Amino acid sequence: MKCESCNQKIEEIFLNKILGTVVKDEKGKKHYICSECQRNNSKEEILKKL
Repeated sequence: MKCESCNQKIEEIFLNKILGTVVKDEKGKKHYICSECQRNNSKEEILKKL
């Protein structure tokens, strides 16, 4: 799985859980974000980039 913000590969752990976060936009669509992008940006900034 790849980060939708920076297109880097998101690491997966046991049972295909991701090391990152899932952000929902206004329409309820899920976007997968890596931990690096999450650490450097707020939720609003991430949604603007998408």
